Amino acid sequence: MAALYTDARDEQTIKDVLHGLGTPRAPKLRVLRIALARSLQISTPPPEDLDGSGLGGSEYALARITGVGLSADKGERRDYDLAVRALLSVYHDEDMFQGEESERRYRRYLQRHVRRGLQEIRTTWRPDHDFHGYLYHELFVNAVPRPARTDLGQEILAGLREIGVSAQIRGVEDGPRISRYRIYLDDVNHYDRVKRGLDKLGLHLGLSTRQGILLQEDEDREREARVLALDVPRPRESWYTVPGARLRDWAVQATEVPTLTVWPGVDVLGEPVRFDLAAAPHLLVGGTTGSGKSVCLHALLLSLLWRLEPQDLQLTLIDPKRVELVHYAGFPHLTGGQIIEDIGDALEALDGLVEEMERRTLLLRQHGVANLIEGREQGRVDLPFVVVVVEELADLLFQSREAEQPLVRLTQKARAVGIHLVLATQRPDAETFSGLLRSNVPGRIALSVRTAAESKIILDETGAEKLLGAGDMLLRPQAGVAARRAHGVRVGSDDIRLCLQSVRGRSQ
Repeated sequence: MAALYTDARDEQTIKDVLHGLGTPRAPKLRVLRIALARSLQISTPPPEDLDGSGLGGSEYALARITGVGLSADKGERRDYDLAVRALLSVYHDEDMFQGEESERRYRRYLQRHVRRGLQEIRTTWRPDHDFHGYLYHELFVNAVPRPARTDLGQEILAGLREIGVSAQIRGVEDGPRISRYRIYLDDVNHYDRVKRGLDKLGLHLGLSTRQGILLQEDEDREREARVLALDVPRPRESWYTVPGARLRDWAVQATEVPTLTVWPGVDVLGEPVRFDLAAAPHLLVGGTTGSGKSVCLHALLLSLLWRLEPQDLQLTLIDPKRVELVHYAGFPHLTGGQIIEDIGDALEALDGLVEEMERRTLLLRQHGVANLIEGREQGRVDLPFVVVVVEELADLLFQSREAEQPLVRLTQKARAVGIHLVLATQRPDAETFSGLLRSNVPGRIALSVRTAAESKIILDETGAEKLLGAGDMLLRPQAGVAARRAHGVRVGSDDIRLCLQSVRGRSQ
């Protein structure tokens, strides 16, 4: 009797992981156990829709997962069944050792956890990235308490002396990845020396050239010119992740915020960062593969979906790569009820949005209001906001350059009628993000990129080339404001599924 059923995507994930481990012919149980461990790290139970079998999948006996009935001399194929039962019993607070019913529950929960773990791996790891590093960070670094911070205060003061600066440390604050040292300069004229010597200070502290120290203008600087703040990156093993559940709390508990408020993450000290997408009014999200770009998009989308009903928000999701946005297929907010993946459908949808923009423009004029926000507040216009997400702008334009024309028209005129674009790309270059688009998309989120030139394409300034990856970002939601550093919320497929369940529950 099979204990676990998979579908075709699960099987592909198992294959990819075995290749990522460098052991393509190894037993699949290795991946199944890794998936189980990954799921058990998530505090919410796996959903019931992971029961049953799927197309193109396989069946696995219990012995292939937990090793039940095997002797101790089978190498990695040993009997861990009692240990797994104990883990699931504690996790679900149910006895899974006694009787037929407990056996059925055990197998059912085991299937859900393994399949959810495979989904999490599929969402958060790319087959062209090092799986050993991913495994270390996901299963070990994030699973243990953060080590106590090693106080670098004396080393920082020594490094400052090397560049001719005498100073004192007035306090230290720790965020998810950064420690902020508040520095008091003995000589007010040493500020420029600090600014020029940040690279030397980083080398003194043993940081790589990509892990630069950032100088922050302290809020006390206007009153006290000698005060500044240095943001010093900590070792990766001391980072902590901001879970997707925090995003849900911010969105659900928010009051008196603009309708299209989004939370991309937290600031360097761990406080939530939010902005109004309608005020952006259009946004470019750029970063290399593995920078956390797709997870950032998930955070923006869930910020809206946790709070807004379909009558207030419609989503047009264009995903030429057919990978990242598939989890949103069940949401009633989708225009046309589906994710747009085919290039022909994408062009038709963009042209349709241009027509909708013109229709709304005429409607607002007829009702004597300047924009959709004003019309909704006055009760004269009852139209939803429309958020258009293009998951990979470079792929869309590569397949058809014709897509640029409706995109430019929307960025030029759609703001007033409540249509807002979020354009994402992992190839930030002048060909992808042309001058016409760039001038009409003032909102920017830059995740880590390879070069300063790519940072300038996204932000119009350097800095993103020194980010730490994995969701580290520079955020400039509107033109004319300084870029702000933030760390992204970790959104997984389970967070998206919980949001979908909530949306369905609200509609019942």
